Amino acid sequence: MNITNIKALNGRSDHVVCMDCPTESVASSLENMMVGNNFLPSTCCIFKTPSILYRHKEEAYIPNAFSFGPFHHGKPNLTETEKIKSKYLQCLIARSHSPEARLKQCIDVIKEVEEETRACYAGTIGFSHDEFVKILVLDACFIVELFRKDANLVSKDEDDPVFTMSCMLQYLFHDLILLENQIPWLVLERIFSLTASPNEAKSLVGLTLQFFSNIFSSDEHSIEPHLFANQEIKHILDLLRKSLTLPYSGEDSQHCLGWQPFPSATSIKEAGIEFRRVSSSSILDIRFRNGILEMPSLLIQETTETIFRNLISFEQCYPNCSPRVASYVILLSNLINTSKDLDILCGTGIIDNWLIPEDSTKFFKALYHDSYVKEFHYLRLCENVNGYCHQWRSRWNAFYKHNYLGKPWAIVSGFAVATFLILTFIQTYYIVFK
Repeated sequence: MNITNIKALNGRSDHVVCMDCPTESVASSLENMMVGNNFLPSTCCIFKTPSILYRHKEEAYIPNAFSFGPFHHGKPNLTETEKIKSKYLQCLIARSHSPEARLKQCIDVIKEVEEETRACYAGTIGFSHDEFVKILVLDACFIVELFRKDANLVSKDEDDPVFTMSCMLQYLFHDLILLENQIPWLVLERIFSLTASPNEAKSLVGLTLQFFSNIFSSDEHSIEPHLFANQEIKHILDLLRKSLTLPYSGEDSQHCLGWQPFPSATSIKEAGIEFRRVSSSSILDIRFRNGILEMPSLLIQETTETIFRNLISFEQCYPNCSPRVASYVILLSNLINTSKDLDILCGTGIIDNWLIPEDSTKFFKALYHDSYVKEFHYLRLCENVNGYCHQWRSRWNAFYKHNYLGKPWAIVSGFAVATFLILTFIQTYYIVFK
C-alpha cells in the first residue's frame, strides 16, 4: 500500500492530504480507461463545434427550426417542424405505385449502411439502431424532396409552409449548412437514387448547388456537376466548400507556410492599385497582376456569417483539411478595417452588402477568432501586393526628395502656392458671408 502526498489542486496551498492509493487499483482504473479508447475513425466527418469556436457566437452553430441527424434531434424547439418533414415524406413515397413498398425500400437502403453512417459522427450516438435509421430516413427524404420542389421537378402544395412562409426558407438556408446538423451524403444519395424518376436529368449535386446558388454571391454563375465526379462528398457543407475550392486551385503548397499582413483597401488604393470585380465560379479566386487586384463579388447577407463560421469549424475539425476558407476570411479581415475600406469595395461591386455597414465592417474580424491556420493560401498574393505598395512608396519618396528636398526654390514656391490658396479661401469666405 502506497501513501501519496498530494498538494491542493490549485497549487497554492501547503496543506498536504494523505490518500491510500493501491497500485493495483490505479492500474485497473487506467486499463479500463484505455479499453476501446481509440482516436476518431477516418470516416468521421460530422462534429460538434469545438467550444473554443462555439462560445463566440452560439446561434451560428445551432439550428433555428429544423434538426437533421442525431445531434439536435428531439430538442423541444425543433419538434414542430417534424410534421413538415412527415408531409414531405408522404409526398415523396406517394408518387410510387406502392407507397408502402417504397417506404420499406427507403428504410432498407439506409439499414444497409447504418453502421457506416454511425461512423461519420464524432462521439456517441444515443439512439438505437431503429431510431437512428428512422431519423436518417425522415431527414433524407425531406431534404431530397425539398430540393426537387425548389427546382420545380415536383409540384408544391398550395399550403406548403416552406414556400408560402417567408421565414421558412431562411430557416432552412441556416439549418442545412450547420456542421452539427449534417447527415452523410451517402444517405442522401441512396434516397435520391431510389426515388428518382426515369426522366430525371439533374443530379443530387446539381439540385443542391441550385438550392444554394446565391449563398456566396449574387452573380450568375454555374458550377458543372462533373467537377465533383471523382470527389468523395461527405455532406452538404462539404459540397459547398468543394464548390469554392475545386474551381480554384489556390497557391502552390510550398508557398503556403507563413503569413504576411495584407494592406487595407484604403492603403491599396492610395498605392495606385486598382480594384476590379471579375466573374468567377469561386469567391476564393483572387488575383493580382499589372497593378490590378481582381476579386469576385461576395454577397454579405444573413446567412453569410453562419456559412463561414461552419466552414471554418469543419476545416478545423476534419483531419488534414486545408484551411482555404479560413485563409479567405483572414485576407478579407485585413482588407476591411474601416467603413471607408468597405465603401471602396462596395463601390467597385466586389462586396454586395445587404447588412448594416457598421456590422459588415466588423464582420470578418470576428469570424476566425481562435482558429489555427498553419497554411495561408494567399501568402504569394500578399507578398506581391506588399511588394508593389512598398515599391510605390519608395518611388514617391524618391520623387519628392528629388524634386523638393534640398532645392530652396522648390520649397519657397511650394510655400507661396500654399499661402496663396489659404488667402484666396479667406477672401472668398469673407465675401460670401459679408
